[in-house]
Amino acid sequence: MLTIVRDLARQNMEFLFGLLLLAVIVGLVILSYFSPYGPSDLYLLPPDMPPDGEYWLGTTSRGQDVFWQLTTALRNTLYFGIGVAFLSRIISLAVGLVAGYAGGVVDRVLMAINDSIMVIPQFPVLILFYFVLKDEMTWTVLIVVMASLGWSYDARLIRSVAISLKTRPFTTQSVYSGMSMRKILVQEHLPYVLPIVFATTMNNMIWSIGMEITLSVLGFTDIETPTMGMMIYWANAHSALIAGTWWWVAAPVAAIVVLFMALFLLSMSMNEYNDPRSRLNRMGG
Repeated sequence: MLTIVRDLARQNMEFLFGLLLLAVIVGLVILSYFSPYGPSDLYLLPPDMPPDGEYWLGTTSRGQDVFWQLTTALRNTLYFGIGVAFLSRIISLAVGLVAGYAGGVVDRVLMAINDSIMVIPQFPVLILFYFVLKDEMTWTVLIVVMASLGWSYDARLIRSVAISLKTRPFTTQSVYSGMSMRKILVQEHLPYVLPIVFATTMNNMIWSIGMEITLSVLGFTDIETPTMGMMIYWANAHSALIAGTWWWVAAPVAAIVVLFMALFLLSMSMNEYNDPRSRLNRMGG
């Protein structure tokens, strides 16, 4: 994987730019641990102060420093996206590799489940979960629910690669040498799908973070936990744009755009790396 990152850093400007943007986001996340204010502290500062030398991004109508609130919100949102992506990658890898290698009845059963998950309307289901669980709809529960809904497309992609790997000579040699299916999948097939996993991880994070922002803006999550969506929710609740406190909305929106651009560029560059034709074009072939 480090070799892939090194090659991308040398040959792909989109990857470098995406990495730079992501570094900015990570830097802000690290700063959140040094915030002088707690995430739930209210009315400690003069409300509705515009950006200046003391309050870099201004203050909110709730007496919070927008800059420090933004760093905490970015941290929670990024961790949420990573959590969903991590769990859904485990499911998609397990289903895709096993289905592609095992074939037969196992493949048909797993793909039937996969296709059933694929056609579920995710947003209405998430809203339904919120109304059913209400106070029990914690961020951990939301991560598990979204991960359970966000793996099917990638599992089918991984399965297609696993099917081709099954016919390779090294797989046949591994079978004849007595390796178990688990060892073949982990030691022989997994390295070939890691670039795809990386690209789909970025896409999954974009989807999960976008869904979190949408749910939070509508008030369908824990409104007391600072996230990017909750910043916009509270700004809207206090009519920030009408009141003229535009910085309360502009800061999270700008951060969301930067985060999405970073993830998209990383995903796009990895997709180009996985495409043999793109690699040949870069090499002048």
